Amino acid sequence: MTTIVKAANAAEFLSLVPHLLGFRPTRSLVVIPFASSRSLGAMRFDLPGDEADAMDRVASTIIGMVCRIAEADALTTVVYTDARFADDERMPHRDLSDALARRADACGLRLSDALCVAADGWGSYLDRDCPSEGRALASLADEPAAAASLPDPQGDQASGASLPSVDLAEKERVANALASLADAVAVLCGPEAAGTGRSGSPRRETASSGAADPHSPDEQSRRIDPRALAAVCTLDDLPTLFEGALAWDPSTLDQYDAAAMTWCLSRPALRDIALVQWCGGLAAGDEALDAQLRWEQGEEYPAHLAMHMWGEGARPDPDRLVAALELARRVAAAAPRESRPGPLATSAWLAWALGRSTHAEVYALEACEIDPEHGLAEIVRSFVHAGHLPEWAFQRPPKGVRA
Repeated sequence: MTTIVKAANAAEFLSLVPHLLGFRPTRSLVVIPFASSRSLGAMRFDLPGDEADAMDRVASTIIGMVCRIAEADALTTVVYTDARFADDERMPHRDLSDALARRADACGLRLSDALCVAADGWGSYLDRDCPSEGRALASLADEPAAAASLPDPQGDQASGASLPSVDLAEKERVANALASLADAVAVLCGPEAAGTGRSGSPRRETASSGAADPHSPDEQSRRIDPRALAAVCTLDDLPTLFEGALAWDPSTLDQYDAAAMTWCLSRPALRDIALVQWCGGLAAGDEALDAQLRWEQGEEYPAHLAMHMWGEGARPDPDRLVAALELARRVAAAAPRESRPGPLATSAWLAWALGRSTHAEVYALEACEIDPEHGLAEIVRSFVHAGHLPEWAFQRPPKGVRA
């Protein structure tokens, strides 16, 4: 459902920007594309450095993103900065605003307004009558009455990126469950299947790697927790496991569920099946599992399944991605440190897919600190550093604000 809130002036519009974002931006450039007078969401970027060519380079990238939104014919820019009007007796970051205005004009986009919220005042770069000391920040507290129907913004862009708090006892339970799960996989499917190098589900791998004999004296001497054996059974039908996991309550996650998910997300092929399925549904997961098995036999991986991993294709259901992200964050928090990169990288990709690039960078960096060569974590970091967003970020027309 679209919520329309009319802003009577620039001050009221600025009071609504945090509602559009869901947080209060700091040290940021926020760009709000418009279709006529209706906003098409908002995009946040870190403020660029002071390099000589930084302004034009950043302006070209950002305006290029706006041009990818089919309905967009105008935009408003807002600079949020710790700098002060009093520092240079003028509005801060004017060079950035001018570069954005030039690029927008060259691309045929109307610049509705160009605003700045500094540490000691606010104003519009387009307002010739703006006082040199800026306008009073207190005036930004006056929101339109209809804004009460919008969610309250929480924290700044980095808020909420920390992993859930997990006590030591839970971490120990998950570590023990993960060890028991590895033993169970080794007993039922052979030692190779328990290692990190294998990618398929345990039962499917048995045919190629050779199963151990559970009745041998060596295997009988090792008692495996029955819950670990049950968890191995769930790994034999990965799409069912991944679909059911979306309904789990991450705050009360069973240690064997957490162990099974850690085991899967630590194996790139299984993790990619999960991501394809969480984007496209159970049928997509079945197709991705079959495609993975065929790829391991030398066949080409279907391009339409790989598209989502690069942010291309139809927009996934955001509710599914949010549920998957909360699950992956909890699994990462509860897993032993050496097993965290997979769940962390999964969290990074899901956050990126939801348009939360700041959070994605946090998770990807944490994964790389443990495993500096983790493939997916490095890919997500490259996406964030290049300002690359998924295609579906330019397809959605969310809540509107009329200027």
